[in-house]
Amino acid sequence: MNMKKLLAIAAALVTAGVLCLAQTEKSQVIENGGTGPWKSVAVADASLPTHTIYRPENLKAYVEECGKIPVLLYANGACANNNLEMSRLLSEVASWGYLVLAIGPYQDMPDEAFYAQWKGVVRGWYPETKEVAVMGNGERLTPYTEGELAARAAEQEAVRKAAEAAAKKNKGKKAAPAPAPFRTYARQLLEAMDWITDQCADAGSEYYHLVDLDQVAAMGQSCGGAQVLAVAHDPRIKTCLIFNSGIGEMSMSGASKESLANLHQPMLYLNGGSADVACENANGDYKRIKDLPVVKISTIDGHHGTYYEKHAGAYAVACRLWLNWQLKGILGDSALFLNDEYGKLMHPDWIFDRKNW
Repeated sequence: MNMKKLLAIAAALVTAGVLCLAQTEKSQVIENGGTGPWKSVAVADASLPTHTIYRPENLKAYVEECGKIPVLLYANGACANNNLEMSRLLSEVASWGYLVLAIGPYQDMPDEAFYAQWKGVVRGWYPETKEVAVMGNGERLTPYTEGELAARAAEQEAVRKAAEAAAKKNKGKKAAPAPAPFRTYARQLLEAMDWITDQCADAGSEYYHLVDLDQVAAMGQSCGGAQVLAVAHDPRIKTCLIFNSGIGEMSMSGASKESLANLHQPMLYLNGGSADVACENANGDYKRIKDLPVVKISTIDGHHGTYYEKHAGAYAVACRLWLNWQLKGILGDSALFLNDEYGKLMHPDWIFDRKNW
């Protein structure tokens, strides 16, 4: 092989290496960067296009003062390829000193889009156990009235009839293939972990030697909780947070009740109580987990927690306190989970269960 070809190959390898380095393309500040001491930012990175990164805006300043930053891997409700619904919670957690790698490509997250999405979700799943639901923008939500439900049903029926008529009209014609829906998969949590591991080892990366790869949590909401259970056997994951989720007798996203036997870390289950469709699954998991430390908290907030509240409400606080305790060793933040008197003082309506501590 001549010298010219060798140089061309070397140049290609260098280019490929550069393309693998972290490359911030876009970023935005959500809710003024959270309430924590390290104002956060949501980031699109060209080398991790399948995920959104939430982190302190000044990452180096955090590391200089506090040491390497822990990691939170996050999987979405409905196993969706979109983390908009959790953008306020993830931004809030990041502001307390966490690097969050969330499944779903970066997108602009303006308040109007966030609250428009949550308004329909909460009104459609309004928990009867909750007297009032107030979004972070101050809007008070109520359940759909009978008239609104009838109007929605009529609209859906009209759409169904229109589709039926179109199908009859086009009968015999070759239909264009429908685009395949993109499904997320549990392995994406570990792919993000592999990515940050590579970045941490590469002197050319903005994350070089800034990340604590020994302090990693995995969190999922609803279907995302099943994705966490599917990969929780990975020894790099030191704790799991299962929100509004549980596998129960189901099989979903690569997880089943057999997955619980592969757990090796402290577990937090946080669900919305009797108004949460995942409550019984969470209760079943809690009973099946025999030897591991586990905390189960049931609230009155239903399947969609407090994620639509300002800075994601009490669920974001519980998330942050658990991570502080489990990944940063801040023992004072264990009180919500281990001290019944403190828990009832802070949240009189919550039910706390724990074992193996």
